[in-house]
Amino acid sequence: MENMLYVSSSPHIRSEVTTQRLMLDVIIALIPAAFAGIYFFGLRAALLIAVTVISSVVFEYLIRKMLKRNTTIGDLSAVVTGLILALNLPSTLPVWMAVVGSFFAIVIVKQLFGGLGYNFVNPALAARAFLIVSYGARMTSWTPPLTVANDIDALSYATPLGALKEGGQLPNLLDMFIGNIGGSLGETSALALIVGGIYLLVRGVITWHIPVIYIGTVGLLAWIIGPDGIFTGNPLFHILAGGLMLGAIFMATDYTTSPMTKKGVVIYAIGCGVLTMLFRLYTNMPEGVSYAILLMNVSVPIIDRCTKPARFGGKAHV
Repeated sequence: MENMLYVSSSPHIRSEVTTQRLMLDVIIALIPAAFAGIYFFGLRAALLIAVTVISSVVFEYLIRKMLKRNTTIGDLSAVVTGLILALNLPSTLPVWMAVVGSFFAIVIVKQLFGGLGYNFVNPALAARAFLIVSYGARMTSWTPPLTVANDIDALSYATPLGALKEGGQLPNLLDMFIGNIGGSLGETSALALIVGGIYLLVRGVITWHIPVIYIGTVGLLAWIIGPDGIFTGNPLFHILAGGLMLGAIFMATDYTTSPMTKKGVVIYAIGCGVLTMLFRLYTNMPEGVSYAILLMNVSVPIIDRCTKPARFGGKAHV
């Protein structure tokens, strides 16, 4: 009798990792990109970051109270949403528009669908897409980084992808890697984003599959579909430009809106890469990361349905 086995219902695996701990790791990983944004775009960047984070937390607290649900601001997910949203904004965006974005992310996309774990798209990305549709001119108004602001005409300044689309002068790859270019607050410095990504990998918060496959797909297609014919493209330019690093490391890997199966993850990541390049090369928009991830987010239920393994003793699901 001493060796009796006790049978209980699933789940049988327990972990000491909490939502708060995971979110804290994401916040720590985003700090290098946030500091890079402040360094290159000044105190205006710090203001936008503070506003989006604080307003996201306040909106989450208020909507949970209005819906008579328990308070969840302690899990830090609202802080993460606000921080990621800020890093997707230009430094010139009016503060009140950033607050509107926080409201849309937290109240509309996250809480009205049930809260953390129930949103079907990434809240920060959805808010960015909403702001682009609502305030397109403001969301695509770029200023040069402070390090080069005195040397160029700020009124005619374009991001690397914008310059590529318009046939302008492209920045060198070193500036793109460091972040000495125009763009949203947190997308310019590939170095800072890679440092954050390595931290998440070491902590086990994410795996390499989605970022590497997503970025690799973009690089491969950029090389194949070159401006002067097949295999004449510059993959490094497309990898370092725009929000690819930010999206691949911090948004496409969102637990709630990414697939649960290994096959699904591969399909999802490749889909993100293909859609990103289709948007960049064949639409009027210079960038496509946000819309690519959002479209794949809504495809996740179908991907999971088609790739989940058959239950023991059952038939494969079609």
